[in-house]
Amino acid sequence: MRVVLLVTSLSMVTAGFVQAKPWVEQKCDLYQRAFRDAVAMLGSDGLRMSFLGQNGAFIASGCTTQGHVCAETPDEIALADLLTVMTMNEGMASTFVPFGCKSQQ
Repeated sequence: MRVVLLVTSLSMVTAGFVQAKPWVEQKCDLYQRAFRDAVAMLGSDGLRMSFLGQNGAFIASGCTTQGHVCAETPDEIALADLLTVMTMNEGMASTFVPFGCKSQQ
């Protein structure tokens, strides 16, 4: 009976590893949850529709378009800072987040 339970347990663990998402997909899922939680915590006042749309586009891309979300208002900057810390706490590099503004000359 113990052997059967051990084999069953190992099969379940192995199946979990086989079905696990690639790290890039896991990071995107984590970012999406962090974004949702951070907006819920800080509120959406002071967040421009373009900022929210750019974040939505980043998530829709599978989190592959870096540096296309420009935080301009104090509330957007606070959210970007919080998201950077939240994602770093999950083991992602600070370069994962999509924040960056083109310099205006």
